[in-house]
Amino acid sequence: MPSTAAKPRTKAKTKVERPRLHKVILVNGDFTPREFVVMVLKAEFGMTEDQAHKVMITAHQRGVCVVAVFTRDVAETKATRATDAGRTQGYPLLFTTEPEE
Repeated sequence: MPSTAAKPRTKAKTKVERPRLHKVILVNGDFTPREFVVMVLKAEFGMTEDQAHKVMITAHQRGVCVVAVFTRDVAETKATRATDAGRTQGYPLLFTTEPEE
């Protein structure tokens, strides 16, 4: 009888790395009306009236506030769209992004 050696099958597991997350930050500006900031937060970030108001007040008191955390592309897109919404109305509204640590 011929002897055969069975080779164990191994599957190479591909390790997928999670994308690095980025924070969207609202920078306080004294010239943008609070109601407008709340409106932009609700429209762009899907916040409720209460959530948007709390974020706006935090940014007003501390100078900046983290609005949300997304992948880099989504964070940059949302920050740009929110900033542009203010610019089209003539307000210096500013949202920035930075990597989460």
